Amino acid sequence: MEDFLLLIRLFLAGVFLIAGVGKLLDPVGSARAVRDFGAPESLAGVLGYALPFAEIVFAICLLFPAYSWTGAAGASILLLGFVGGMIAQIAQGKAPDCHCFGQIHSEPVGKKSLVRNIVLLLAAGFLLVQGRTGQGAAITDAGRDPVFFVLAASAVLLLIVAISYLARILENQTAMDRRVELLEALSAGDIPQERQNAGDPHDGLPIGAVFPDFALGDRDGKPVSLGTLLAERKPLLFFFVGPTCLPCRALMPEIAEWHDEIGSKFHFVIVTSGTAEDNLAKLDLPLGIDVLFQKDRELAEAVNSKWTPTAMFVRADGRVASRLAAGDAAIRDLISRLKAIDPADKLAHVNNGHNGHGKLRIGKPVDGVETSDLNGRLLTSADFIGKKTLAVFWSRTCPHCVTMMEDLQRWDREKGPDEPNLIVFSEGDAAEHRALGLRSTVVLDDGYKTAARLGMQGTPSAILIDENGTIVSETAIGASNIWSLIGRKP
Repeated sequence: MEDFLLLIRLFLAGVFLIAGVGKLLDPVGSARAVRDFGAPESLAGVLGYALPFAEIVFAICLLFPAYSWTGAAGASILLLGFVGGMIAQIAQGKAPDCHCFGQIHSEPVGKKSLVRNIVLLLAAGFLLVQGRTGQGAAITDAGRDPVFFVLAASAVLLLIVAISYLARILENQTAMDRRVELLEALSAGDIPQERQNAGDPHDGLPIGAVFPDFALGDRDGKPVSLGTLLAERKPLLFFFVGPTCLPCRALMPEIAEWHDEIGSKFHFVIVTSGTAEDNLAKLDLPLGIDVLFQKDRELAEAVNSKWTPTAMFVRADGRVASRLAAGDAAIRDLISRLKAIDPADKLAHVNNGHNGHGKLRIGKPVDGVETSDLNGRLLTSADFIGKKTLAVFWSRTCPHCVTMMEDLQRWDREKGPDEPNLIVFSEGDAAEHRALGLRSTVVLDDGYKTAARLGMQGTPSAILIDENGTIVSETAIGASNIWSLIGRKP
């Protein structure tokens, strides 16, 4: 029992020593982790140094029976704080980087890190219940070979360090293996890669667009629609794959790992083509994840997903919340960003790069607007309050705009009371714009100064503004993308 208690002390001392030193090697990261867990900004810097210092002090105390109970008590307090903080973050749907071992090893908060800290807490608690005088043997107890205990302590410390580095090596090796598989797949000339005439792999629906409804069969042949998936009131994470796509097959183990990690916050959906038999024979489809089967590529084409593998994030309200992430690297980046957001946020979105349309203004209020409409009526920011508004940026000299106008006129005449208001920003001759016959507001905006502040990126383009006067979409460019903001087909 004496030796067993000593080994527990050495184990805890090794863990806390490595954690403290690792954090001291990265004080900026330590302060950021403390802040992400809810500490005030003013205290984050101090706690970023105080926490690793305390861990090292408690580690040293655990080495000596006379001070071990104090070290165990301090370790228990820290671990209780860690466990409580992790549970709170998980409950809020967040996954900040725990920075548990600082520069040596770190990972997002999840089941793995929570279980590890609970095990350490149980070990520290076991020492506590032994009392101050029941902390086991000293390293240099009389009758014991001190060299043996020094070697034992060193072995424990080296084992912990080795495990940490081995885990990192295995992670890197796994990533390399998967990269090799992808390279082999891309070089396999006799394997269909579904890349013909694909175009820009990131040219999908704009953030804020309505995800198109569908009816596809699941593994059992039962019909599944967008409404079926959204009934759980959870955000959706779509993966578009194909049975002949080797990069998709290589990505399946990672999809399974991501589902284990964040599947409680996001509803994973794999969308593939062909029959269930074809896919089961060629793809190792993870269990516990919805799989939907397209006859051809009807849903993929509806969201303009032309490459496989591709992923996209859809909020619980059925609106697109990320750009298409095409390829394994882009998908991993999307997953990494999703871990840091609050999926319950009604405007949750991921700015996952590939944005050629200017800075995102999602969540920004429409303010500072003061102009006049075609009839001389004053238009201010207050006119965007009370009902959703589709702000369209148009030009009579733009051929694509002229082509779109007929559909715009039809919607202007037919739209119901529950559909958004329409405001058209243009420039030029007032008589020519009156001749368009639009009942909705038209603003002649010289130089598009007001439109540019709202996010105009050429013509035709548009943004969607909610009833609170908040921008809720990125700038949609082109007629089809503009109509997607209100879930309408031209």
